[in-house]
Amino acid sequence: MTDVLFYHLEQRPLEAVIPQLLEKTLERGWRAVIETGSTERAEALDAHLWTYRDDSFLAHGLAGSSADALQPVLITTGSENPNAANVRFFVDRAVPQTAEGYERIVYLFSGHDPDAVSEARIAWKALLPGNTVTYWQQDASGKWTKKA
Repeated sequence: MTDVLFYHLEQRPLEAVIPQLLEKTLERGWRAVIETGSTERAEALDAHLWTYRDDSFLAHGLAGSSADALQPVLITTGSENPNAANVRFFVDRAVPQTAEGYERIVYLFSGHDPDAVSEARIAWKALLPGNTVTYWQQDASGKWTKKA
C-alpha cells in the first residue's frame, strides 16, 4: 500500500512548496523523482532548486545524463525511475496513473487552474483503491491542513 498525498496549492506557488517537501524527503533517507508536465518546466525547476535559498541548494539532476542513477532528486518528464526513488512527485499537470513501486506519491496541483483541479479529482478516484490517500489544502497563511 502506497501513501498518496494530494497537495492543493492555493496560497503559495509550487516553487515555494516543493523545496521544503524535497528536503523532508531527503531527511528521511529517501530518494525522489519529480515528474513535470513539460521539458521547459523541468528546466525551470532544475534552475530554481539550485538557487531557491541563499544559504544552501538542493542536490539534484535533470534526467538524461549518465549520472541519473546517482541523483538523490531527479527531475524528468517521463515515467521512468532511474534513481530508484522511494517518492514520486507529480507537478505542473503531470498526473499519476499508478502508485506502484513507490512508498509515497506526492501530487501537487494548482487551485487556480480549473483543469488541474479536474485532473486531480480523476487521479484521486483512480488512486484511491489499494492506497492510503490523503488530501492537504493550504490555509490563508500557507500552512497545510489535512482535509481528507
